[in-house]
Amino acid sequence: MALNEPKREILAECLLLLVAVTWGMNPPVIKLGLQHIPPLPYNMARMLVGSAFAVLALCLSGTYRRPTREDVWLLMRASIFGFLVFQLLFAEGIDRTTSGNAAFMSCLLPVYVVLLNRFYGFDTINRAVVIGIACSIAGVILIVLGAGRELSLAGGHLIGALLLLGAQAGYAYYTVFSRKLLDRYSTYQVTASLMLITTVLLGVASLPAMREVAWSSLPASAWGSVAFSGVLGLCLANFLWIWGSGVIGTARASLFNNLTPVFAVITAYFLLGETFGALQIAGAVCVFGGVYITRHRGRLPGRRADPS
Repeated sequence: MALNEPKREILAECLLLLVAVTWGMNPPVIKLGLQHIPPLPYNMARMLVGSAFAVLALCLSGTYRRPTREDVWLLMRASIFGFLVFQLLFAEGIDRTTSGNAAFMSCLLPVYVVLLNRFYGFDTINRAVVIGIACSIAGVILIVLGAGRELSLAGGHLIGALLLLGAQAGYAYYTVFSRKLLDRYSTYQVTASLMLITTVLLGVASLPAMREVAWSSLPASAWGSVAFSGVLGLCLANFLWIWGSGVIGTARASLFNNLTPVFAVITAYFLLGETFGALQIAGAVCVFGGVYITRHRGRLPGRRADPS
């Protein structure tokens, strides 16, 4: 039985929460893999794993439709300027900077999404969305400071921070333009197409570096990192991300990205025994508050609800 719109929105928000949990666990898992595999070959390996599962899901769904010439170009743009840019820069950025810088740069995704929506006229951006973004960014900063993580632009950290800024710009482009394809194609097809195109393009750039890795001698932890990040962090999370963005809109969906540091801190608390102090609690409240404000944006005085 088909869900009505309010129930679809609730389901989308729950699944985007699951994405935030997965992405919260992803950076330390990636760090583990990068101890044994250089960034570019590592990204290629996890893209191969993720793309294989995405294509398998598309085949099992039976929802493939032959895309039009215009949509092929749109898929290429979303892949090249969006997902490929993110994949090329993200692992390099994490490898070159602090975890505090990585968390802060990642929280700027909603800002990029809002700017792109504003520039292309896709979504109406109202006051509540802006307030929600500001709250979530403030919350991430509090979490980073509360965890004692370093925010630094000194030395090589600046290069890493700039790479992560570029990665988030690419992911925002991918988020905004992948949603435009959902009117005509299933989430399975959009996800598989974008991942497959990106994998082929990334393979051209990473082939020389791939040959230098002794794949047969890698420890189980490295393969586990690739499998987790490829199947869950890439395939499943991006499938849910694209579907959720199509249901509640890219601006609202992008705020769930800023829940990632919250779940990263919670995971570290239970698994690694790290502290979870007052600043982190306040930061978590701010981030969840930002999501709540955008979810109930029609209730703020002085502004009608965004029809998108």
